[in-house]
Amino acid sequence: MALIPYDNFPRLDNLRRELDRFISEFPRHMTQELMGPRIDVYETENEVVASCEIPGIEKREDINVYIDDDVLTISGTINRVQEVKEEQVHRRERYQGHFRRSIKLPAQVQEEGARASYKNGVLEVRMTKLQPEKRRGIDVEFH
Repeated sequence: MALIPYDNFPRLDNLRRELDRFISEFPRHMTQELMGPRIDVYETENEVVASCEIPGIEKREDINVYIDDDVLTISGTINRVQEVKEEQVHRRERYQGHFRRSIKLPAQVQEEGARASYKNGVLEVRMTKLQPEKRRGIDVEFH
């Protein structure tokens, strides 16, 4: 009687395929709820700038921007107008509902001087950096 070695790799391949299928079918709106809106943050010599994709905001009251201890928080609600009857919808991928995202800023900023603007579905927040206090040297007397 010949021995046939047990090959476990086909099972792992099946598991990988099933996992890939699950991830590819994961609802996009669930990812949006878990992650929040996407944000790019960069800094210039004098500013920290955050650019955030939030399509669908229609009123100023639907969005809130806060800075607290060098953490930027953006939250709000996206309301979609029901354009068609529910029974006519075949696919719904556009996010609708409440969102919130907080990120640590790369530098200390002045909370009072921050400016935010919303255009074409992108919120841009500009924050002036706090200038670090310059160290003052102390003269040392030699005796």
